[in-house]
Amino acid sequence: MTPTLHLCLLLAWFCAFAYSHHHPDHQHDHDDHKDKQETHAGAPPSKNMTCHKIAPSNADFAFRFYKQIAAEAPAKNVFFSPVSISTAFAMLTLGAKSTTQSQIYEGLAFNLTEIEEQEIHEGFRHFIQMFSLSDREILLNMGNALFIDEKLKPIPKFLDDIKSFYASEGFSSNFTDSAEAEKQINDYIKKKTKGEIVDLVKNLGPDTVMVLVNYILLKGKASYWEHPFNYEATREEDFFVDGKTSVKVDMMNRDSRYNSLHDEELSCSVVELPYKGNVAALFILPDEGKMKQVEDALSVEVLTRLEKSLRKERYFFNLYIPRFSISGTYDVKEIFRRMGVTEVFTNQADLSGITGSPELKVSRAIHRAHLNVHENGTEASATTVIELIPASIPPVLKVNRPFLFSIVDKTAHSVLFMGKVVNPTEK
Repeated sequence: MTPTLHLCLLLAWFCAFAYSHHHPDHQHDHDDHKDKQETHAGAPPSKNMTCHKIAPSNADFAFRFYKQIAAEAPAKNVFFSPVSISTAFAMLTLGAKSTTQSQIYEGLAFNLTEIEEQEIHEGFRHFIQMFSLSDREILLNMGNALFIDEKLKPIPKFLDDIKSFYASEGFSSNFTDSAEAEKQINDYIKKKTKGEIVDLVKNLGPDTVMVLVNYILLKGKASYWEHPFNYEATREEDFFVDGKTSVKVDMMNRDSRYNSLHDEELSCSVVELPYKGNVAALFILPDEGKMKQVEDALSVEVLTRLEKSLRKERYFFNLYIPRFSISGTYDVKEIFRRMGVTEVFTNQADLSGITGSPELKVSRAIHRAHLNVHENGTEASATTVIELIPASIPPVLKVNRPFLFSIVDKTAHSVLFMGKVVNPTEK
């Protein structure tokens, strides 16, 4: 019987919105000069940017994945990066064939009758390149790496494609010494996430021959919020986890004009908080008892409709949002199985595009995410802001019960991060 070799897929990323003392890394020399010109921060974004072609599928995947997590634990916080998971599995399709490949594409919400494989990979390449530009005010550093056992001999085309489309780094590893291999990979992840994700890789199996890693780090040159909250305005208040339970949280507060609306159809309030650059956070506060209704309705169409409506509705009011820090670790393998992506995890997997023979399968796929939301950071707290406001008392929007949020990049039309806060104090 032919032995089955195992490939470990590890998805790791970190996102911090409080403040950053790190300086942008200059990474990746890009060969595609056309993409570089299209995405330069000084030029208007092209309506036909390659990454726009994959944006609808990435958003569709984000909502599908979210609903799988939320259904399993409706009373728990949720936080993940859909684009990190999509990128890692899109990389894997470069080595997948037949049903194995088609299942992954379908799981990622790509319809190959509407978009070609080449366009998918070019879209991800453009996405990675765009966020690697050092002159963007907000930087999303995304990178990929392959750790390959010394005994495994990937075919040149796979290695060339994964480097060309995904700028993946390659490292030789000795998986027979699992402790040393784990340290090598964990050290890499720790370095790339500025020490925020540690010891993600544990208990590598003796038959592991490859580990694929994707990381994302969102950071700013100074402060993240376009209009920071004032630390002195933060007060301890009640956050109502449910009808019977409340917890004390540090509630941030700011009077300002916001793109905001109350959607009667969805039964929720929505407010947009812009970051410096072209990234914004959407906070969705369902009406009392309407969380599940809002979650069930989440879709690409709904998000598009909300974003369009927000552009028209700008109001001055007093906004309260809790300071919070949440993390999430997910078994992507089990979630994908529930989404119909099954073959790649079995002995029937066809990953012959990696080595030329179908003796690989994915044994593990892990995703870890971390988020901090604070007033702003040390740099911005020293800034003096003078703002004229109406003399009358403004209306109040208080986010003091479970809410949903997403972080979107308006240039790439992409949902970068997505989550739900049920209890801001839950670690």
